[in-house]
Amino acid sequence: MSSSQCLRRLAAGRPASVLLRQTPRSSRSALRCLSTLSRNSQNTQSLRTSWQQQKPITFSQSRLFSMTSRRDEEQIVKVPEMAESITEGTLKQFSKQPGDYVEQDEEIATIETDKIDVAVNAPAAGTIKEFLAKEEDTVEVGQELVKMELGGEPGQKADKGKEQPKEPAPDSQQTSSQPDGGKEQQPPKEESKKPEPPKEESKPAPPKQESKPEPPKQKEEPKKESKETSKSESPYGSRGENRVKMNRMRLRIAERLKQSQNTAASLTTFNEVDMSAVMDLRKRYKDEVLKNTGVKLGFMSAFTKAACMAMKDVPTVNASIEGPNGGDTIVYRDYVDVSVAVATEKGLVTPVVRNCESMEMVGIEKSIADLGKKARDNKLTIEDMAGGTFTISNGGVFGSLMGTPIINLPQTAVLGLHAIKEKPVAINGKVEIRPMMYLALTYDHRILDGREAVTFLVKIKEYI
Repeated sequence: MSSSQCLRRLAAGRPASVLLRQTPRSSRSALRCLSTLSRNSQNTQSLRTSWQQQKPITFSQSRLFSMTSRRDEEQIVKVPEMAESITEGTLKQFSKQPGDYVEQDEEIATIETDKIDVAVNAPAAGTIKEFLAKEEDTVEVGQELVKMELGGEPGQKADKGKEQPKEPAPDSQQTSSQPDGGKEQQPPKEESKKPEPPKEESKPAPPKQESKPEPPKQKEEPKKESKETSKSESPYGSRGENRVKMNRMRLRIAERLKQSQNTAASLTTFNEVDMSAVMDLRKRYKDEVLKNTGVKLGFMSAFTKAACMAMKDVPTVNASIEGPNGGDTIVYRDYVDVSVAVATEKGLVTPVVRNCESMEMVGIEKSIADLGKKARDNKLTIEDMAGGTFTISNGGVFGSLMGTPIINLPQTAVLGLHAIKEKPVAINGKVEIRPMMYLALTYDHRILDGREAVTFLVKIKEYI
């Protein structure tokens, strides 16, 4: 009997259980359909209603075969594509356990890369059947991670698992009680007689003899050792060490920083800027901006805008070297994508604010705030981190007075901001107390000359 014949006879009123016995094993699709419908009276009723009302069998009803086969279908979840530059990562943790039901797009595992953490989501609803990798394993793109059984309903497998252990218990009790109850009640008496041998256990005389031989000598020896150790430790006290393996992000940061020092001809120039005007601007407009846009006006947007304006005078700061053997081509850009350094628990990340040259200060500040929140919440994407033509690092928020930032290759320069300190400054022949900040520009001397670097930093000072 074919699948269509099966459906039509079922719709005409034939019981599914009868048709199941009449269907040859060769008609597997019909068998799957009947086994499903025999367990689901609602599907059977919908088919019969369609037949009685002389309506054609719907496409969804005819798809019962494929639905049944999918329900038992297994699918392997693999490591997803992450980015062109990322080919592997560390399997940090599984969010679910075997036997757990997951919805489509629900997170199954987390993979740690050298840039961001990547979530692995379920391709469809189903039950976790088996893990094909272990936590802390290095996994490559396309590698098998999890085996899933598609279909089912939430808690379905868990209920079955709970019912199964309960059923065999009463069965075993019934089978033991049914045949010849009197004869079976006697064995327990024999069992009750068996406990009599414990009298032999009540002969604990030998253990007492075992406790008599020379344990005191063994106790005295460790005491001597403890005295020696206490003597050796007493001068310095207890001193411990804790070894923690570096995560992928920290390893990648270390690798890139060392690569930058080995590749670029790094040089740092300094200058000092009066922050009075910017602080006054912020004081006047911060409440209004916060009320109208919800953005807290800071200093990063001012320096970002000033850097974009200074790049019009010194475009090489926004350029980079590309090509084989360390580079043989200078790439100039008419756009400015600023990488903003953000400190997180795992390490320093540099999400990118794009097209800063065409943005206003409020827009820049909002973008920086959004990226900073995503970084701290560990929700940055590869797109948030990709690219960048110039970096700004604000160590002043941590109290840094002065420092020499490291270039973020393949960029040419990085601007370091530092803490604002009130200092006596000569203004028009008079000494005044002004809020001052040290600026540091580290640049690649292979492409940027000292004159251009100093000019760029002076331009920023003037714009601020």
